Amino acid sequence: MPEQLETSTIRLNDARRSRKDALYLLTLGAAVFLLFGFALQFSASDSREDFRAVVYGSRCLLHKCDPYNQDQLFNFYQRDLGTPAALHFRGHSLTQYVNLPATLLITAPFAMLPFGISSLLWSLVTATSFILGSFLIWEMSSSYAPVLSAALIAMSLVSGAIVLGNGNPAGLVVAFCLIAVWCLLKDRFILAGVLCFSISLALKPHDAGLVWLYFFIAGGKLRVRALQTLAITALLSLAAVLWVSISVPNWLPELRTNMATMAAHGGNNDPGPDGPTSRDRAIEKIVNLQSTVALIQDSPGFYNAVTFLVCGLLLLLWTACIFLSPRALAFAWLAFAVIVPLTMLVTYHRAYDARLLVLAVPACAMLFAEGGKVGKAAIVVTTLALFFTGELSIALISPLLSQIPMPTAGRPALGNLLLTRPAPLALLLMTGFYLWVLIQRSSLRRTGMSSSE
Repeated sequence: MPEQLETSTIRLNDARRSRKDALYLLTLGAAVFLLFGFALQFSASDSREDFRAVVYGSRCLLHKCDPYNQDQLFNFYQRDLGTPAALHFRGHSLTQYVNLPATLLITAPFAMLPFGISSLLWSLVTATSFILGSFLIWEMSSSYAPVLSAALIAMSLVSGAIVLGNGNPAGLVVAFCLIAVWCLLKDRFILAGVLCFSISLALKPHDAGLVWLYFFIAGGKLRVRALQTLAITALLSLAAVLWVSISVPNWLPELRTNMATMAAHGGNNDPGPDGPTSRDRAIEKIVNLQSTVALIQDSPGFYNAVTFLVCGLLLLLWTACIFLSPRALAFAWLAFAVIVPLTMLVTYHRAYDARLLVLAVPACAMLFAEGGKVGKAAIVVTTLALFFTGELSIALISPLLSQIPMPTAGRPALGNLLLTRPAPLALLLMTGFYLWVLIQRSSLRRTGMSSSE
């Protein structure tokens, strides 16, 4: 009896020590995130440009100007900031507004303030919500492997500092999605969770949409929360569309034109060899699967078809597994670990969107806690995805990759694909791995149910 008591005491102390070490890691990651993020705001030549783009779009609309019209937005920049700045922004595609009307509505309060104040407030909201969301997801994964979870989330925080530096709405979208997942799965602070989810979905449905799909498919109380989220998102979007349509009736065709221009060869969103995903063009790489397939054939008809076919099949398998799986928390984490990297692959995304991969950390920790080869493989796969989609790691390896000749025609060798497009390949590997685990466990459950019957 005394030996058992001593063993229990040792285990309890070890658990406390592990959680304490994990909190140190998380705090360090958050501190570096803040340090790098705010340092970039005051040192980088393109600091806060993404925030400037969205807030000046709202400011333009508030001044009866059409943000979706490139000439009108350029003239607004010119009047407000001068010709050199306006020319700079045009050269960086900031006069091609491609955000949904909901972004104009949500950023309108910031647009009413002086830029310095609005930028500071936006940064504070982004930083606070980003760190809070990361800590909340760690709280749910700490019961499996606190130190491993903290290390992976700290890596994500450090790698995601650029989203704080440039002020892209993706920081808010990811953070609010993480907070919403915690609230809805824990069934606590439901109103806050639904509101956060709605804002995330309204700002970037291609980020939060498939996460929302899980809650809808899961059924029960989670489906109710998904429908509540959808209703609020619809109200926000409808209000935004009405406001924009009354002010600038031609916004929809102009938005389509801007998006087509950005995605064209050489455009800012071009996934092919002429776009910014090429390692000598930008640090923030495009991570969707089109950027890899485009190296085989740089044709939108080809790389979009291949991407949608591959991702569509993976999505169908994932959906079938969700229907066959129990509504248990363990299966929810596995579902997120599949759908989050798949979200990044199917449509246009940059590295800062991939901070949503934090939702895969609990699944990785769970598999690691179970032990065996699957747990070790989960660590490798998840770490690769987090590393190769991190802005900091991309900045570190870009000088090395720039020495490798880029394939310009024909079918590139597998080695070239691995070296020049590691992010989408790591995301594809992660999707496939966790989908395999999910299929296997869903099959075992079905077999167990059949045996019991």
